[in-house]
Amino acid sequence: MDTANVNINRLIEGCCENERRSQKELYLLLNDYAYKICYRYTSKAEEVEELVSEGFLKLFKNINRFETNRYPDTLSALKGWFKRILINTCIDFYRKYHNNAYYQQLTEDNASLQDHSASGLDIIAYKEIIEAIRLLSPSYRAVFNLFVIEGMSHEQISEQMGISVGASKSNLSKARENLKKILLKKTSYKAYA
Repeated sequence: MDTANVNINRLIEGCCENERRSQKELYLLLNDYAYKICYRYTSKAEEVEELVSEGFLKLFKNINRFETNRYPDTLSALKGWFKRILINTCIDFYRKYHNNAYYQQLTEDNASLQDHSASGLDIIAYKEIIEAIRLLSPSYRAVFNLFVIEGMSHEQISEQMGISVGASKSNLSKARENLKKILLKKTSYKAYA
């Protein structure tokens, strides 16, 4: 077993014993990772903080279930396990606060965008694409993230979010259309500025 695995295993054992020092070290190790995942599901900083905190609480509460000796790369396995906790936390949050509350309304401003045949995606930076995804309504953003980024099927999304398969497909289609309009709007300003 390599040194990195020994250190991670030591932290996990300490967390299983409720050692504050180990919990703090693991928190510092995984904090940025958790924020990046949660930011995919909400654009509000206070909601992201709440989701990350809740995710860590669940991690520390259930860390004794994580089997360190099962994986050759303990940190990668732990990150994958924690990612699933965070995604489920985000889905639960969505169900509780956003399920029927928000649907993005098309305004005259974003409904009448010009269609430019030149691809603006070459112009847009990664941060701008992420920001565009964050502009989607919560229901569209959640389905888009689960389908495109997490690779879930519509059936899995339906089960996880408590919506019909048809609603999942519809939300994905609308998310893609709205994302396309947002990105075209961003690139049209840059292309002609």
